[in-house]
Amino acid sequence: MASKNIYHRRLVAESGAKACWICYKPSATVLITVEQDDWFHICAGHLTDRKFAIAKDAEDLVEKTRKEELDKEIDAVKKEFAEKMRKKMDRRKQKEQEKDGEKKKEEKKEDVDDDKAQEAKLKELEQKKEPEKAKVEGPRVFELQKNFWQMRLQKKRDVEAAKRTRERLRNPTAFPNVPSGAP
Repeated sequence: MASKNIYHRRLVAESGAKACWICYKPSATVLITVEQDDWFHICAGHLTDRKFAIAKDAEDLVEKTRKEELDKEIDAVKKEFAEKMRKKMDRRKQKEQEKDGEKKKEEKKEDVDDDKAQEAKLKELEQKKEPEKAKVEGPRVFELQKNFWQMRLQKKRDVEAAKRTRERLRNPTAFPNVPSGAP
């Protein structure tokens, strides 16, 4: 088995579910190597067991959730900013109708300060989001623990040995010739 101890999780249709390698319950989750030379069905519960396999992309998942939280926070700030702007416009219209030009100048200074604060907050949140990589979608990556990896290697070796034995038995030259002389 030339593959590395890295398996990707794939899902198959429920109709294609087969027995789990560990507990023999039907499972639609499959772990497959990158080279696709070794694969087996496994229950999702076994994947959470650190004594069976270690998730190699856990850091990526943490980063993804952090980015999602930042996106939600940014959206909330933008909505709050839009609401404040709408209220300011309403106030401006009312005050223009009620008051003279002196009070308008003071209000504009307050509005500019509020706008600058909102923009600074948005920029800060955008900078937190900045170290962005490609989104991690699709299968998760696992590394089997040492003992389970050795079991997979041994199973692969046994299959190859059985295949070689079958080929030898099919070959008629592998058997000795029948004696031809009479005693």
